[in-house]
Amino acid sequence: MRAAIYTRVSTRAQADKHGTAYQREALERMAEARGWTVVGVFADEGWSGRREDRPALAAMMKAVRRGEVDVVATWRWDRLARSLSHLVGLLQELRSRNVALASHQEGLDTSTPLGTAMFQIAGAMAELEANLARERVQAGLDAARARGIKVGRPRGALTAEQASAALAQHGSVRKAAAALGASQSMVARRLRELSAPEDAA
Repeated sequence: MRAAIYTRVSTRAQADKHGTAYQREALERMAEARGWTVVGVFADEGWSGRREDRPALAAMMKAVRRGEVDVVATWRWDRLARSLSHLVGLLQELRSRNVALASHQEGLDTSTPLGTAMFQIAGAMAELEANLARERVQAGLDAARARGIKVGRPRGALTAEQASAALAQHGSVRKAAAALGASQSMVARRLRELSAPEDAA
């Protein structure tokens, strides 16, 4: 099997203890023990697991979509994603492409019956999380309306700073948009404005 190794650390403290080099070595030993051929190593250093736009993760998923990978090996599942919904989304795409996910620390592999069962449990939990989030959003809107506050999507009022703050708080564009009552495309546009370099004088 062709294996892609994914490693991530978000802070200096993590790097000193279980950095990407440490994770890589452990995963390479696991791949060797299982007879896998490592075809790529993807490392995100200094990136939060709540960020879904990590460069190494994106590069690995491109390799997956090109059919170059049979199994993704990671130190722990939370190296891939901190959000359960993001993790399940990744698992669903991997599974749809017949790519397994193996976790060194949890000792689970989605190519096995136990790993499949854990995937199904995670999917059920993600659905519960999504339903509860929708209920919380609706309850907040109802409470605002009861106080006479006009709710709805802002029309041009959203600033890049507000979008950035919401992203930092909620971890994804989708959740930030829901919290702001704005469309995902609007939040994404504001974030691009914030990250775009200033025109040269």
